[in-house]
Amino acid sequence: MFEEENVVGKLSKKIEDLLINFEQLREENSALRQEVVTLKAQNEAKNTQIQRLEEDLRAKEIEADDILGKIEEVLRK
Repeated sequence: MFEEENVVGKLSKKIEDLLINFEQLREENSALRQEVVTLKAQNEAKNTQIQRLEEDLRAKEIEADDILGKIEEVLRK
């Protein structure tokens, strides 16, 4: 009888430990999911910024080419 109580006590303790561990892992999982959402939003913002900067760069390159063309035209005269 004493041995059965000892086994039941050990099992109860293990179950309690598992439940505590499960709850900790669930909280960590939730935090990681939130971090993923945040990082995805930051990534999207950076991608938008990069795209805008690339468009600005293309516009500046076109402007520089136009200016260079005008300078070359003046020098040919």
